[in-house]
Amino acid sequence: MKRTLLFALTSTALLAAHPAGAETIRVAIGTQDTTINTATGGALIRELKLLEKYLPHDGKYKDAVYDIQWKNFTSGAPITNEMVAGKLDFGSMADFPGILNGVANQKAGKGSVFINVLSGSTQGSGNGIVVPVDSPVQSLAELKGKTISVPFASTSHGMLLRAIAAQGWDPERDVNIITQAPEVAGPALQARKIEAHADFVPFAELFPYRGFARKIYDGSQAKAATFHGSLVQRDYAQKYPEVVVAYLRAVIEANRLIAAEPEKYSELIAKVTGVEPEVNYLFHGPLGLQTRDLTWKPEYRKAVQTSFETLKLLKRADGDLDVDAFVDDRYLRAAFQAEKLDYEAALRDYAALPLKANDAVTGKRIDKFDRVAQVWVRGESRVRNYASPETALQALAALQRDGKEIRAFYAQDRESGIKLLGNQAWFARDKDGRLNAFLLKSRAQAWASQNGGQVVDFAGARQTVTLAARQEPR
Repeated sequence: MKRTLLFALTSTALLAAHPAGAETIRVAIGTQDTTINTATGGALIRELKLLEKYLPHDGKYKDAVYDIQWKNFTSGAPITNEMVAGKLDFGSMADFPGILNGVANQKAGKGSVFINVLSGSTQGSGNGIVVPVDSPVQSLAELKGKTISVPFASTSHGMLLRAIAAQGWDPERDVNIITQAPEVAGPALQARKIEAHADFVPFAELFPYRGFARKIYDGSQAKAATFHGSLVQRDYAQKYPEVVVAYLRAVIEANRLIAAEPEKYSELIAKVTGVEPEVNYLFHGPLGLQTRDLTWKPEYRKAVQTSFETLKLLKRADGDLDVDAFVDDRYLRAAFQAEKLDYEAALRDYAALPLKANDAVTGKRIDKFDRVAQVWVRGESRVRNYASPETALQALAALQRDGKEIRAFYAQDRESGIKLLGNQAWFARDKDGRLNAFLLKSRAQAWASQNGGQVVDFAGARQTVTLAARQEPR
């Protein structure tokens, strides 16, 4: 009797939870956790359970039961395979693999649409080329005749081909390009089996942060937009448009959270991905390598078209794809409207996440950002901000004298404005002793020549500031 009663009670509870005729709606999302600029479309939504907040429960969804599934991948290609096979509804990936997704779905008699940008750079930052840390190579021009590895058909592959074309080289004769995933390229760099490696987020920064590589080329030098975004199966979006909008509202909230507290959420991303918080902050923090922008700017639409044309040239994409139909911003506009946000204003805004801070030494508001520097101290929840590299380096020396452990030193490239790992930057010191940071030694030298200064590395910059401090009148 007890078993019969228990069964009856359980059955009643299940019927209450799943009313007769209730539809179970799958929401299966493919993520790339280690590609950290997709965090607001995957890892943060999953970890913070943001999607559950926005899924509809009224109208035709009144009795719906949601089956939310998360699957993590290291690249876009397997996400595409799972979407074509009907195992995933959403996926996050970059412009190049996104095009392959559209082509593969079309070839299979299906369809997918690119619904939003997650993080990107209209100039191309995020992709990059690195060399072994002790390599004498300082620029792409010195890699002629060398072996460069890259994940084929990735957004970084497109960057590499554009960079090689800008040098006037033949990609088949003047360099040896081989395919290599970042997991393989890291050890290959350390073992000196390759001269250079081109990759997407976050590896051109992660490898240097871990101390075995040095970045010699940033995608912004190619002046070609790059981004990662979200796709959804077309039939799914047409059947459940409110679910797609709910996903995008979760993206908007994740974006808002990381913009407000980048240090906190950089730590969370690190726990999920294994990518150090300091590297996450490099991308997601104020004045970061990529913007916190979700909108379909003309440059990103063009990037999709360019990716398709490049992949056709490489014979990696067959047939034709209507890019104007493939990029579909209707769902994102609806999500902006639901969140009472102005999509058109966001579409016009090209600014990086702003830095709203006071100088940690003077207490004065920082209002010029071309020489901003930052220090992240172990045990502190907020990064310290400084109006200049000199002030920051003086503070750095004092902190270390006090036994503080420094997590990261950041500087802004004087010309491009991209955020740099300061300990790997080159500094041009002008005649007045002011320091200006640069990614490339050649650009630092050019600036120093024009401004009557000299070029020093990070150690030299620290020494310069220390000597200047000693010479100040007391």
